[in-house]
Amino acid sequence: MISVVLVDDEQALRRGIRFILEGAPDIEVVAEASNGRDGVARVLDLRPDVVLMDIRMPVMDGIEAAGKLRASAPDIPVVMLTAFDTDEFIVDALHAGAMGFLLKTIEPEGLVSAVRAVAAGQQLLSPKALKNLLALKRPEPAPAAKAPEPRPLGGLSQRENDVAQLVAQGLDNQEIADQLYVSVTTVKTHIKHILDKLGGTNRVHIAIAVLESR
Repeated sequence: MISVVLVDDEQALRRGIRFILEGAPDIEVVAEASNGRDGVARVLDLRPDVVLMDIRMPVMDGIEAAGKLRASAPDIPVVMLTAFDTDEFIVDALHAGAMGFLLKTIEPEGLVSAVRAVAAGQQLLSPKALKNLLALKRPEPAPAAKAPEPRPLGGLSQRENDVAQLVAQGLDNQEIADQLYVSVTTVKTHIKHILDKLGGTNRVHIAIAVLESR
């Protein structure tokens, strides 16, 4: 059973999401909270498999809450809920430790699938979506400008940089292993070393670091 903690200040939205998720036989909403402070407390107490959290809330917003959870429970994935996919605060939330975001208008089937994917450790953010979000913080070069060549991230070995570039392209471990002619175990080891060097907790941090270095 996949356990979920839902954090959002809109009671009607929480009720709707709970109804959708608990319609799935393998998902249970174990707690709700209306602000980030209470959400953090419930997550640390219950240790759920997935946290769904709004970005903008009273008392403590989702960005600060995600940061606190990253520091105290980095193994628990936090997914941000947002009304717009162009919300520049999503980038701040990703930096804080969230591993992806979902639109509040997502279809019920998509919401259930997303929770299952996150619980299974899958990335919930496409490279295109991440690139578009980062462009809100840092404008893209003029169309006539030549696209910069990927450059190694500071502190990474060449092989680690190769893996990081492929993570940023959205490849999973098996696809990276196939492309680099190494084992999946080797890829996982490289990703762990990359996260240690970048100070990150998930693949989204690797993708952000790669895209921001360009």
